[in-house]
Amino acid sequence: MELHSDFSQRILLHTAEMPWQQSPSAGVDRRMLDRIGGEVARATTIVRFAPGHSFSPHTHGGGEEYVVLDGVFQDEHGDYPTGTYVRNPPTSRHTPRSDAGCTILVKLWQFDPGDRNQFSKDMAEGLVSVGGGVQSAELHRDAREVVNYFELDPGAALHVNAPGGIEVFVLNGSLMESGEGVRQRSWLRLPDGHAFAGAAGDDGAKLWMKTGHLRFVAAPA
Repeated sequence: MELHSDFSQRILLHTAEMPWQQSPSAGVDRRMLDRIGGEVARATTIVRFAPGHSFSPHTHGGGEEYVVLDGVFQDEHGDYPTGTYVRNPPTSRHTPRSDAGCTILVKLWQFDPGDRNQFSKDMAEGLVSVGGGVQSAELHRDAREVVNYFELDPGAALHVNAPGGIEVFVLNGSLMESGEGVRQRSWLRLPDGHAFAGAAGDDGAKLWMKTGHLRFVAAPA
């Protein structure tokens, strides 16, 4: 399966308006954003767990990272409330569930194969001002990619010109980018060579952003 697999193109999806699709696990639905492969895929997906539901135990051959958008995501390693960023590297194993229900943004098979750094963190912890009404916290950095969390005051501008592509998910609020409205739970992917230039709306904006990683797009081995 290929979905939005031309990584030379800009794409903007307003995911809150997309229909849910049932996954192979009962009580777990998803909205697919991009995908190369079948059930084992390089994929970016929004996943919703109904209360009390889970996925079967599995090992992440290509790694998994996720952002908890609402509720509390859980596995045998801990409980992860709204606003948590988690990286489960290649070879890690878990049994995901949610007792109360949750929604997460998940990215699969997009790690450095040698990465073994497993962690979780509150994205808002360690925020520092970078000027102009913008605060930032670096969540992860390696030779392939950088992951950041941003909070923008109303009307604040953010310009990012990073090689290797840019991916943005709006957690809260809204902004304008390239003349288009990007609202809560919108997902924006910019190809290598394209800069991000956004201005927050009247309600400000909270963003998850990854840069550099689109140089390494490949189907699971």
